[in-house]
Amino acid sequence: MRTRVVFNQKGGVGKSSITVNLAAISAHQGLKTLVIDLDPQANSSQYLLGDDATYSADKPALEPNIENYFEEVLGTQQSKGLLGNAIGSILKNRSKGLDSYVHQSPFKNLDVIPASPSLGALAYALESKHKIYKLRDALQQLSGKYERVFIDTPPAFNFFTLSALIASDRVLIPFDCDVFSKRALQTLIENVIETQDDHNDGLEIEGIVVNQFQAQAKLPREVVQQLKDEGLPVLENMLPPSVLMKESHHKNQPLVHLAADHKLTQAYQSLFNEIEQK
Repeated sequence: MRTRVVFNQKGGVGKSSITVNLAAISAHQGLKTLVIDLDPQANSSQYLLGDDATYSADKPALEPNIENYFEEVLGTQQSKGLLGNAIGSILKNRSKGLDSYVHQSPFKNLDVIPASPSLGALAYALESKHKIYKLRDALQQLSGKYERVFIDTPPAFNFFTLSALIASDRVLIPFDCDVFSKRALQTLIENVIETQDDHNDGLEIEGIVVNQFQAQAKLPREVVQQLKDEGLPVLENMLPPSVLMKESHHKNQPLVHLAADHKLTQAYQSLFNEIEQK
């Protein structure tokens, strides 16, 4: 099982689009694939599951979800029961694996563990009880069920992002050719290296995914060349801008299912082939 985390501390760089579309191509090629959404905005969940995963003030988040898993890790469900049932609750909670929170997407070979808008509220309790390795341990138990796992993360370096980095083999870093994104890269890479040193020596930066790349524009070409000159692992296959992505979001259909022959879909296909060959 190969596990990738898509991570950037800057928002709006296409994390969810990249997560979902690479996962959809993986599944389309016959690999049993799981998407785990750790971002409270739940964009990946909504992209794949549509209205079922779309929450609002009068519509709760889809359950079971990743927040429910971390609640079980904390034992909060146990505390809601009677004291006399405490031992039974503990045993029950310990027996539930991550696969208990999986939802089938409408697409063959592609499953999702959706996010929840209130996930962030658990971060302090999880940190204080040192639960940082729980996601890694739970994923290891799924190694016989899935061949590829893609983890979408919040735009912050927090408990959930660190959990994902610890649980993963590889990191994909979305980059949108913005000067501010370039400045943030150093901090991001430092965080990844620190995670390698302290928690996961098997973690590697698979590459920087250049998103919204306008090949005819001078500034994006210069920024990408600067990254390469600095020795950063920029992936060769870059993703062009296209209105098709918005249509894909609106229809809750990954590109490979919406428009397989479109240039953006083909760019994603080439990107997937590149990372699979690394």
